[in-house]
Amino acid sequence: MATLPGQFVTGIDLNAEWLAFARSRDARSTYLQANALALPFADNSFDHVLSVAALCFTTDWHKAVSEIVRVTRRRFAIGMLNRNSLLWREKGRHGGSGAYRGALWLSPEEFGDSLKGLPISNSRMRSAIYLPSGSITARTVERLLPGSVPWGGFMVLTGDKKPVGGFASLPVSN
Repeated sequence: MATLPGQFVTGIDLNAEWLAFARSRDARSTYLQANALALPFADNSFDHVLSVAALCFTTDWHKAVSEIVRVTRRRFAIGMLNRNSLLWREKGRHGGSGAYRGALWLSPEEFGDSLKGLPISNSRMRSAIYLPSGSITARTVERLLPGSVPWGGFMVLTGDKKPVGGFASLPVSN
């Protein structure tokens, strides 16, 4: 994961087996067993925070979003599954199937509303995975459609953390 000099990655998961797998593939990064609802890090600990669909499997995704913003110093990106998509119709209805079993699917409005009251600016939502088959046709449609189309199966919400106390955050050197 951490391929650039001076870049450090910390990954978290509740599942020890998945953490062991990640460590076996990437010895340069740190992987910790932790809960997204109570991240074991100080406020503003990380320049960038990324979550890709992990919050679809938490018990309180609102709290997890708040925790992500709390530990972010500069910028974050959070991915969630879109209930207004063809992917939901194929894989998410009735409790989900396969890897989607038990997953939370939100509307773009619900996802965007999760940022209300949090210290962020410049938020933006994009989507992808319009046709769930992965066929050549589906991949071509993906390339041709703009990412802002609200019915993609996967949504990514990005934003900047507002500086604390009105001061811009300074880069941290190691």
